Amino acid sequence: MQKFLFVLVMLFGCCLGQNADAKFVVVDGDSLEYGGERIRLQGIDAPEFMQKCYDANGWKYRCGFEATKHLKKLMQNVSSCRRFGKDRYGRTLMKCYDANGISIGEKMVRDGFAVSYGDDYQKAEDEAKAYKKGIWKGKFMRPELYRALQKERKTVNKK
Repeated sequence: MQKFLFVLVMLFGCCLGQNADAKFVVVDGDSLEYGGERIRLQGIDAPEFMQKCYDANGWKYRCGFEATKHLKKLMQNVSSCRRFGKDRYGRTLMKCYDANGISIGEKMVRDGFAVSYGDDYQKAEDEAKAYKKGIWKGKFMRPELYRALQKERKTVNKK
């Protein structure tokens, strides 16, 4: 029955019921998986799983791993999710919400474990930056730039 409800959600974009988090697998700080389908949280970009950042003391730490851990924690309190189509890579775009109706993506950005992707959560990003939360405590490379550099490195290494 639950699988049938999820299929309806994926087809029609309506809300998931209670305990939806039990079906999602957190892949990294902005990606989930459900039954082999990749899902991207709309409006956020989190450090890549293997990405490193620097804390306030200049020490390197695994910020991508920390973002993944934080999303796992937040997904334990998910009460609903809403589908918003597909991204350019064919992943389903979703926004998930806790019992208070607060977006999990917004919480990721506000807590400093992701940046706003687009304008969805710019205010939350500004607040995290002002209060030096999460990745804003030290130095980091925006995930989009990190991915571009990783891709460039792979291209150079193939030559």
